[in-house]
Amino acid sequence: MKNSIQIKPLFLVLLFLQLVVVSFSQSKKQDGGKKPLIVFVTGDHEYSGESTLPIVAQELEKNYGFRTKVLKAYPDHNAEENIPGLEALKDADIAIFFLRWRRLPADQIKFIEDYLKTGKPLMGFRTTTHAFKYPEGDPLEKWNAFGEMAFNAPPGWGGKAHHTHYGHSSSTDVNIIPAQAKNPILHDVGDSFHVRSWLYQVLPDFPSRGSQALMVGHSVNSENPNHFENPVAWTGTNMYGAKFFFTTMGHPEDFDQEPFQHLVINAIHWVAGKPIPKKWAGKMAINVPYRD
Repeated sequence: MKNSIQIKPLFLVLLFLQLVVVSFSQSKKQDGGKKPLIVFVTGDHEYSGESTLPIVAQELEKNYGFRTKVLKAYPDHNAEENIPGLEALKDADIAIFFLRWRRLPADQIKFIEDYLKTGKPLMGFRTTTHAFKYPEGDPLEKWNAFGEMAFNAPPGWGGKAHHTHYGHSSSTDVNIIPAQAKNPILHDVGDSFHVRSWLYQVLPDFPSRGSQALMVGHSVNSENPNHFENPVAWTGTNMYGAKFFFTTMGHPEDFDQEPFQHLVINAIHWVAGKPIPKKWAGKMAINVPYRD
């Protein structure tokens, strides 16, 4: 009788542990047991996106529960016709683009097109408004409108959006739009900050009706006397039903600004459908040169 009394509590403990293991296994099975995979697609002549974004990727893996893969133009940032590894987009949960005037071959473009058709979320930086530059009459010429199609509300394929900027010697004061002050993407970003990026004039093409502007920029020391405020960050749902975040900021010195880092980390969580981090892991050291 004494032995049965001793065995019963042990049995209950073992049963409880078994239930915990089964419950944990089922939970892992339901969510795939994997951290979300972000695929960064980089290739720009000017802003060193292939150097800034790997630092962001490392931070996301170390402190924020993501897996990442960074793709780069080959053999260097000036190579406009080759970004190896785009098949990684087949497994991506989020795609982030920092591109400028690429002319990728059809087989590589197909990986991007297939990703877009999944309706999975995406983000874009600065020159991705003009990610591709195919010559007139090229079978892939419609991809010159990639920025408009991927980072604007429908209809999307309305033709290549135009943009200009206010001069390389200028910079930008950034302010939150008051009505968006409580938007989770802007958590701990601050009401205003200054970036080195010269302001892009994207209106009226971006953001289109149905998209939501979050922040506006005012050009400082503009080279154009007719300058005016323009959105510098917006969100929306594109023609494929994918939610997106886009910012025209992205100069390498922007990436070393803590408010901009908050914005980027928050936006990545937002597009991923994850809660905005309540605890900031700390400022990233991003000291990457600008290529003139």
